[in-house]
Amino acid sequence: MLTPNSRYELSFYELQGSNKFLSYQFANTFYLLLYNEFVAQQSIALNKVIMTNKRKGIYLLPNLLTTAGLFSGFYAVVMSMNNHFESAAIAIFIAMVFDGLDGRVARITNTQSDFGAEYDSMADMVSFGMAPALVAYNYGLTELGKIGWLAAFIYVAGAALRLARFNTQVGTADKRFFQGLASPAAAALVAGMVWVGVDYDIDGNELGLIVALVTGLSGILMVSNFKYNSFKEVDWHGKVPFVAILVVLLIFVIVSTAPSLVLFIVFVLYALAGPINTFRTVDKITLEDVVGEAEEDADFINTASETNQSDKNKKS
Repeated sequence: MLTPNSRYELSFYELQGSNKFLSYQFANTFYLLLYNEFVAQQSIALNKVIMTNKRKGIYLLPNLLTTAGLFSGFYAVVMSMNNHFESAAIAIFIAMVFDGLDGRVARITNTQSDFGAEYDSMADMVSFGMAPALVAYNYGLTELGKIGWLAAFIYVAGAALRLARFNTQVGTADKRFFQGLASPAAAALVAGMVWVGVDYDIDGNELGLIVALVTGLSGILMVSNFKYNSFKEVDWHGKVPFVAILVVLLIFVIVSTAPSLVLFIVFVLYALAGPINTFRTVDKITLEDVVGEAEEDADFINTASETNQSDKNKKS
């Protein structure tokens, strides 16, 4: 008969021939399974603690720049409510500067995060969605009644749809182009119009229909299927001819002489570039070329995959 004190003294063949050996094997297997389950549960709990600790903090510098852009958009709304339209328009342009910096700073400092991406999108909706529409409405749409606030709403809806589409195409769309007018460019178009009106003493209510037209068209262009150059393929780290410095200085001089007019003209030309390129490259303009359907949206994804594949081939 086997006892606990003698089981380790038995030979392998004696244990194999006994019924208690089967129970012994079953117990060892059962305890091993329990131990593995315990280790797995501890690993899951440890991972949850690590992820919770990661979620407790955010990166300061890029989110601080995003907050500055958000404040600029909020400031623009407040200034427009107090009839300080020049300050409101300038604040929107300042928000554009912060919007261009936060993403680049995050990439340079390797502080990119899902929180930062979502926060940036929310801030863009305020600075380039709500703020330009309210500034335009307070400037020249109040006396148009329903037409005025509908034009402002078209812009807001266009900005929301534009940002939502951009977020769904991150990582798949061709980075060389924007599908539809980017919300910062649309905001600059509306803000530039208001800034020019203030600089040249133009009463916005006297040109209310023009203000409504520019505001509404800016919203429509944001959800259009027109391709706009993103200028992301420009190599800012490469060398340029010395004359390029003189060109940059000349641009600064021109902008400083009449900043509102120059910036407005620049963004008007940029807004027209998308439709003009489409009209030049398509034999017959259809509704899909302007608004775009699922198939047309997929063309951007296909182009992006081809571009990424060609880049990989070049590297190899």
